[in-house]
Amino acid sequence: MLKLLLIVIAGVYLLPAALAALLWWSGDHPSSWRQADWSSSRILPTPQDGSDAALYILAARTGGMKGAVSEHSWIVVKDKDASAYERWDKVGWGIPIRHNHRPADGLWYSNVPKIIVGVTGAQAERLIPQVRAAIAAYPFAEAGGYTMFPGPNSNSFVAHVMRAVPGIDASLPVAAVGRDYPSDGRLVVLDTERGEIRLSLWGYAGVVVGWKSGLEVNLLGLVAGVDPRHLAVKVPAFGTYSLLGA
Repeated sequence: MLKLLLIVIAGVYLLPAALAALLWWSGDHPSSWRQADWSSSRILPTPQDGSDAALYILAARTGGMKGAVSEHSWIVVKDKDASAYERWDKVGWGIPIRHNHRPADGLWYSNVPKIIVGVTGAQAERLIPQVRAAIAAYPFAEAGGYTMFPGPNSNSFVAHVMRAVPGIDASLPVAAVGRDYPSDGRLVVLDTERGEIRLSLWGYAGVVVGWKSGLEVNLLGLVAGVDPRHLAVKVPAFGTYSLLGA
């Protein structure tokens, strides 16, 4: 049984991670944050183009070799009739929660972000005050409140806010290492709002089971799983692939 378990772990987790590392290493990436492009990716509408409120959650591959297996995520809001976006990230230096330190849809280490959540209009108006409250109540916002692995890191912060706001009906990508860190301190959670059960060993390993999430198994930050509802598989370091194309 032990030998079989090791074979499964190697095939499901180690092989994809090694392949991702090889592909990343062979690609063209900035050698440091100084050489990286942090300018706007222009994937969000210009805020002056509309008066509606908006809420976005974005994610992009991070820098260095950790970009092979992990993404960085952040939160963007625009109040109704506002002329600019606001952005919140968590970073690994100084006071970790940063407000507007990069363009709202900026490249992250030269990598183009993708929109994980996009809500506008009346629904965004309802959600934004809850998002602001969740950010203000985040328990690891002081200096020293960042740990790259297992967390609480940038993805732990965004996932905490998403879980605290029931109207955000989405999850961070499987490559958002740290998203499953139990930032509220609970190792067993029955989330009736999202219809799932979450088990965690302080972020080093864990299981999520639910109608929307399917089955996810987290091992040392790498997430593998299946989503029967969308006929999808979740591949560590890569992402979710569905036969339905969604």
